[in-house]
Amino acid sequence: MQRFIMLRFGQAILAFFAVSIIVFGLARISGNPLDTLLSFEAGSDPVQRALIEEYWGLDKSLPEQYGRFIWNAMQGDFGDSFKYRLAAADLIKDRAPNTFLLAGLAIVVATLIALPIGVLSAVKKDTPLDYFGKILALIGQSAPPFWLGLLLMWIFAVKLGLVQTSGRGGFTSFILPAGALGLFWVAALMRLVRSAMLDVLDSEYVKLARIKGLGEWKVIWKHVFRNAAIAPLTFFGLILGNLLLGSVSIETVFQWPGLGFLAFEAVFARDFPLVQGIVLVFSAIFIVVNLIVDILYAYLDPRIRYK
Repeated sequence: MQRFIMLRFGQAILAFFAVSIIVFGLARISGNPLDTLLSFEAGSDPVQRALIEEYWGLDKSLPEQYGRFIWNAMQGDFGDSFKYRLAAADLIKDRAPNTFLLAGLAIVVATLIALPIGVLSAVKKDTPLDYFGKILALIGQSAPPFWLGLLLMWIFAVKLGLVQTSGRGGFTSFILPAGALGLFWVAALMRLVRSAMLDVLDSEYVKLARIKGLGEWKVIWKHVFRNAAIAPLTFFGLILGNLLLGSVSIETVFQWPGLGFLAFEAVFARDFPLVQGIVLVFSAIFIVVNLIVDILYAYLDPRIRYK
């Protein structure tokens, strides 16, 4: 088991460095940040341009820039933002709680809706309830989060006036972005729960539990759901990572002051340090969550063998 954890940990580190190289390269494809840092008159002055390049370290070769970037990033320093003239790490630290809170609420929304419907769809297979779940799953996976966000905004904010359209205020400001972000994953999680439940329902130990006279709901929740939870648990790692990535479109639609909206602004401003910092934070969270899920999966499933 210890060897398995060390192997997964090593893979996580390699994945993080691979992501850092990709992010570093892609950030520079968008163009030269000096075009946004300098005015037209100053940008045409070679002396002024050279001074700004030296100040931001853009006069160094790409390998030198990457080495400096990854060394500082490992110490929590992503450099200073071109756009805000503040430390990128501080900006990320200020905006991160809003994104994590939104993702957490979205997971709660997806779980509270998907788990009961998925379980009931499996238990009541080929009934109207099962067909309702299938239709809901089809609609949910067909509607992109940003479109769903705009639809919810038009209905509940514009037409009904029940909540605000954008920004963060009271509790009601969380409803639309968290709902739009969570509802997209209801369909996928619900289908996975239903499929896993159907596989376990046909197993021999479930039939034995029923023969022994255990109550039906005790069989469902204690024996069936517990063993069927392995696949959804693995999927939760992907959900959390994709919730953070999906927050870019949702936060932009709702002008939510989180990392997603900050990344959107940074990309348009060609703010290399900020873009790199945000993507590295997202990637690190995604990698760590999936590492934890792999370890939990190993503990939950006794059939796995480590050599």
